[in-house]
Amino acid sequence: MRERGESLLELVVAIALMGVAIVAVMAGLTTTVMLSDVQRKQATASSVVRNYAEALQQFVASGHYVACAGAGSYVVPGFAPPAGFTARVVAGSLRYWTGALWLPLCLPDRGLQKLRVSVESTDGRASEYLDVVLRRPCGVEDPPCS
Repeated sequence: MRERGESLLELVVAIALMGVAIVAVMAGLTTTVMLSDVQRKQATASSVVRNYAEALQQFVASGHYVACAGAGSYVVPGFAPPAGFTARVVAGSLRYWTGALWLPLCLPDRGLQKLRVSVESTDGRASEYLDVVLRRPCGVEDPPCS
């Protein structure tokens, strides 16, 4: 009975195949973890942008409508996005309703404005935006809304 051991070539090939398999598994695991993080941040950004839009609408409805508003006119006091996220009104997104269409010029303010709010993760992996229509509140003491 003849005993035969493994040759050096067989060992090198086996180790190389195992190395390639381990690298592929680790790359797949790393990708899965990264995509899971992106998905979690995207879901958080989606929730926060809706909360921010609702807070902005409530702020305006409570008497803070700004006729012919500018870029920085709407800052919601007390709204703080979660750590790792920023919330803002997108510069240049403000549009005014003319009675027929939305224009970037205030010709006169008819009480409807549309703007875009955005929430982004600070690492840039996730962002969400939402278009919000703001309406001038019309109370009994206010002049008629047109």
